[in-house]
Amino acid sequence: MVNEIYAEMDQKHGDVEYLRNRAILTPLNEHVENVNINVLQRLPGEFKVYNSCDSICKGSTFSEADDVLYPPEFFNSLKFSGMPNHEIRVKIGAPIMLLRNLNAKKGLCNGTRLIITQCYPFLIEALILTGNRIGDTTYIPRINMCPADNTLPFNLKRKQFPIAVCYAMTVNKSQGQTVQNVGLYLPSPVFGHGQFYVAVSRVTSPTGLRIVVVDSAKDQTGLTKNVVYHEVFENLP
Repeated sequence: MVNEIYAEMDQKHGDVEYLRNRAILTPLNEHVENVNINVLQRLPGEFKVYNSCDSICKGSTFSEADDVLYPPEFFNSLKFSGMPNHEIRVKIGAPIMLLRNLNAKKGLCNGTRLIITQCYPFLIEALILTGNRIGDTTYIPRINMCPADNTLPFNLKRKQFPIAVCYAMTVNKSQGQTVQNVGLYLPSPVFGHGQFYVAVSRVTSPTGLRIVVVDSAKDQTGLTKNVVYHEVFENLP
């Protein structure tokens, strides 16, 4: 899939149009991370690693034993949908996606794609690829973020760059994006109503869609499930 969608990566890894018109979609975040690392390893240059600063929000818990019960290594291991991981690995020239609204007037909204031009210790310089400010250079700082997960007995605060590498992205995150070349990578079937339709409708070119289905049943090679909740049609006139 990577060879098909990101062909000629060696020569065009810094081409803005090349990166803007390509994306690999997959259902789960763990698959997204695997694909992104695979493509990043092909990009020339050294990795720049950014680690977050994780802590418990003051006032969200009253236990004096929190430092013993929840060491930093535990916080660092937590992953949440819509939030960056503790460790972000990037390279200059890699495309990224914003995970938070930073400045709508400057085109820095949740879902905006950019390409990294410089990596500084506490700042990332990037070129905007999508939206109404295409071509503008901007700077992304670290910010404090709290997950929407209510299952934890405390409120986690993570200070990190609100970005994720986006050679690949989840199907849900791709809503609102349109590109010429889309690879739909399915190591597992889609799990939500309409996800398959969302994925295949992201492509704008009649020949720009590629689909890879992994681990199909022997009698259904090349087939995958299309999840539809029929209940949504019950009350239609």
